[in-house]
Amino acid sequence: MEGDPALTGALSKDPEQAREWMTSFAAITEPRGGEASHTHAKQVYWLVGDDPGDNGSFHLLAPLYATSLAHRVYQTINEDRFGEATKAARQARRDGRYWEGGYRDYPNIAVQTFGGTKPQNISQLNNERGGSNYLLASLPPTWIDSDIRPPHFVDSVFPRFGRRKEVRGLVSGLRRLLMSDAEPNAETRDRRDEYVGALIDELVAFASRYSVLESGWSASPDCRLVDAEALWLDPWRDDESFAQRREQGDWAQEVRHRFATWLNSQFGKSLPLGDAEFAFWQKQLAKRLNALQEDLPYV
Repeated sequence: MEGDPALTGALSKDPEQAREWMTSFAAITEPRGGEASHTHAKQVYWLVGDDPGDNGSFHLLAPLYATSLAHRVYQTINEDRFGEATKAARQARRDGRYWEGGYRDYPNIAVQTFGGTKPQNISQLNNERGGSNYLLASLPPTWIDSDIRPPHFVDSVFPRFGRRKEVRGLVSGLRRLLMSDAEPNAETRDRRDEYVGALIDELVAFASRYSVLESGWSASPDCRLVDAEALWLDPWRDDESFAQRREQGDWAQEVRHRFATWLNSQFGKSLPLGDAEFAFWQKQLAKRLNALQEDLPYV
């Protein structure tokens, strides 16, 4: 490219300006300084020497995104999730019928999109996937507590939640704070919010216990939970009607309402609370759960 008179004339009528631009364009292909990677790129330090304490004993590997491999994985997972054989096998399971063979599930799968409204700008294969790429869950094994049983024969789990030692301690502390008639300043509000936040964290942990049970436990005739609590606590149940009701999300408002009702009831006649406190409990729970919902399907 350097010195090409046709290119020089096309860039500028001023020969000096044209040469400057040609030099700038040519420099784009030249390496700048030493080898480098981007701070957001995935990098792996690979030990090639004998001394892990010596930085010079490592090679820095930068894994490249393999779009052809991602496409093959996407096709395989799509077939496993939505193929005709999979649909038939799932229907047989719902109907309680024998089915020769089986099907694959991918719990906690996520979808990452590339290219926005123009996936074709990334690559042809990305365009064929509509910009979607699956991310498989990489989670540690779940310890299953043998004491965990489905909450059968009760219409709500909140009484059971309220009997937990940690919860009783937090409710007692919140009651003492509210009955102390402390000056309503920032410090008092912060202490109140800490108690309520800790109670909500306990509620999330309490709900997560049931997520390790076999999905569909709420379909048992022994399950008498109100529908909102069943939708909340059995997130992996896959029968169509249940899944649609959960997807609509109306149950979340009902769970917040039931939490606020339960918390108000914990203070009894000694500390009667009204609509303002009720609304506050609901608002705090909604704020916390909205922040967690992307990661935790049972909140």
